[in-house]
Amino acid sequence: MHKLWIMKNALKIYGKLIIGIGLLFIPSTGRTIEQIKISEPSASIVVDSALSAEIHRQLLSNELNLYYPNSVKRFYQKSNFTSPWLKPQSGTGSTWQAMLMIDCVLQFGLSHDDYHPHELVYAELHSIFEKPGIISIQKQARFDIMLTDAMINFINNLHFGKLNPDFPPATIDNASTGFSAVDALTGALGQNDFMTAIGNVQPKSKEYEDMQDHMRQWTGQYTGDCYEVPENSIRKLAINMERLRWANVDSGAYIQINIPSYTLNLYEPDSTYNFKVVVGKPENPSPTLQSQINYFTTAPEWKVPNKIFRKELLPKALANPSYLENNHYALYDNKGGYIEPTAANLSLIKQNPKKYRATQSSGCDNALGLVVFRFPNMYDVYLHDTPEQQLFKKDTRDFSHGCIRVENAENLAALLLKYDNATNKIPALHKAIAKYQTLNFNLAKPVPIKITYLTCIVKEGAVLDYNDIYDLDNRLEMIFYNVTTQFATR
Repeated sequence: MHKLWIMKNALKIYGKLIIGIGLLFIPSTGRTIEQIKISEPSASIVVDSALSAEIHRQLLSNELNLYYPNSVKRFYQKSNFTSPWLKPQSGTGSTWQAMLMIDCVLQFGLSHDDYHPHELVYAELHSIFEKPGIISIQKQARFDIMLTDAMINFINNLHFGKLNPDFPPATIDNASTGFSAVDALTGALGQNDFMTAIGNVQPKSKEYEDMQDHMRQWTGQYTGDCYEVPENSIRKLAINMERLRWANVDSGAYIQINIPSYTLNLYEPDSTYNFKVVVGKPENPSPTLQSQINYFTTAPEWKVPNKIFRKELLPKALANPSYLENNHYALYDNKGGYIEPTAANLSLIKQNPKKYRATQSSGCDNALGLVVFRFPNMYDVYLHDTPEQQLFKKDTRDFSHGCIRVENAENLAALLLKYDNATNKIPALHKAIAKYQTLNFNLAKPVPIKITYLTCIVKEGAVLDYNDIYDLDNRLEMIFYNVTTQFATR
């Protein structure tokens, strides 16, 4: 459960300030809002047919610049276009809670500019509540719609992230993601604790919660005091919170590989296991992705990717024809016919290498090592052992062609079998590895795998920074903090 104590305390203060005239500092905007005296919510603010009709008209006209127009329409259709916000309520009602959350979006690592700041002005809301007969029905409807759109945008940003490469706004707005901001907002409006209900749409992992707790500390109590934290540090933490929203990491069992820290963590409900990894070179970067490990194979045969075959293997074979045999490689044409690795054949292959392929048989010097973990993905990458164990002694470990190499792969395989309630298969695993025997071990419970790119994490209350090995931070930060229709790429 995420803690919203900063904003809840602020709401208590705000509730007191609206009884009389006072000043309220909004930390995300740096604005001071004059509060207008209202002792009780105006009884003349009622949900009537005229307001509903005007909301309906404005939505049909498409005259508003909304982030999620289809979602907003679905939201109002569920209530026959009744206003959810402009109804009698106390100073701590859902309307005020929604306004306060929008003003405090910096505490979630988001930007206030993304939530209609020029439309959702406190002074206008006060006027609507105090002088409903003076504020036109058109302005009331517009304010209501804009607040709905801002909250739907906020909910989607908290759940998916602002720039999710897998779920852009158009996809989300078409309700084809399995998560509905419309339902989340409708449900929150029916609860007393509106803020907590909205906050619950965020990722549930401890890693994310630690980041957000630290972000709240950095952005200060409800005084605007940021403790002199450099702006670039706040932005770095914010974009890494964004990346965790993309990863959709939850609190269950899963494997997380973080590229910049060269680490693999196997999370189980009561334990965490840590492994070192080797990741892709900057010119052959490992991708971020979400998938699940369905099985692993001992003593695997390696089908050499054509790019590696052309650029690395073939030149070595041409320089030394015995190289292929000495390293247990075999050559085939695309029809599966075996090709003798003679100098003449290698010269012929060089003329059109795309028509040929190479495989490396299992053994201690196989490039995949003794175990390979398979998971479906569009990048054709996998997690595997390696004969180059000396690489794990290095602090910087970006040496691969994109696949992930893991230290102590046999131990990881045994842990997956244990989690799969298949400890009886562990002896067979060790025997197969010892004898270079090729066996598939299928998992009854596939294990989610998340490959992330986090250039910082929060550990024991302190921020740990990692090297931005693929130089992705600056590009993401520029897009994240500027209005744009582009989306971050992996």
